[in-house]
Amino acid sequence: MDDRYGADVLAKGWRDAGRKVAAQVEASRDLVVEVAADGYVGAVVGIASSTVELEDRHGRRRLFPLGSGFLVDGEPVVLVVPKAAPTGTRRTASGSFAPASERARVARASRILVEGRHDAELVEKVWGADLRAEGVVVEYLQGVDLLDDLLDAEPPSAERRYGVLVDHLVKGSKESRIAEAVARGTHGAHVRIVGHPFVDVWQCVTPQTMGIERWPEIPRSVEWKVGICRAFGWPAEDQADIARAWQRILGRVTTFRNLEPALLGRVEELIDFVTVGP
Repeated sequence: MDDRYGADVLAKGWRDAGRKVAAQVEASRDLVVEVAADGYVGAVVGIASSTVELEDRHGRRRLFPLGSGFLVDGEPVVLVVPKAAPTGTRRTASGSFAPASERARVARASRILVEGRHDAELVEKVWGADLRAEGVVVEYLQGVDLLDDLLDAEPPSAERRYGVLVDHLVKGSKESRIAEAVARGTHGAHVRIVGHPFVDVWQCVTPQTMGIERWPEIPRSVEWKVGICRAFGWPAEDQADIARAWQRILGRVTTFRNLEPALLGRVEELIDFVTVGP
């Protein structure tokens, strides 16, 4: 027989009876959450012992206390500090196994030249640990037009190979003509020139990493990076604004999974090329 008066309504936990318990979710970087109180939506870009920093799609950042009051996929969650990474075999940002020792190898004579400052920063962020372990120096190449002069000044050889990463290397472009001329020339055997097909290295960051479906299409009449900043609602008045925009984009990149395969394969090809031999 059901005695509806038999239960002790003041027993411990009576207030929570039937209430749905919010799941605890680690505030991992790039996790997209909604603040229940005001509808603010942003990705996790920073974490402290008691606060989480979120960045919305316009690049605006706000701090919130960790804990309840957040939604993930519409469900209430409790944000907590991520657990420490497990001990054991680690991987670098490029996906390679990290060496037991962090000591860098003595620099090789061979090196990788990267056209564009942003390109060089991206290569360093994802492949820097691998390159230091291999003793490969990355040098910023201001423009592929200057490559011939550099090769003449410091000629490559079997012991001094050059891998060159070029922006927007597509058939019929100025860059492709220069690459073909170098390959036919006296230095061709010890130089490997590769590139990605995108307008700019910014597009090598996947749209998913940026929280968008695809990169905006910018009219030819508008400088590409300026157009991208405007499409995102970011300032684009001067070079300082462009630099800050790139830092926002670069800040989203934490692993090779944030990059397009068209770039990943080319950088790996260059690393293999310049590390041939002892």
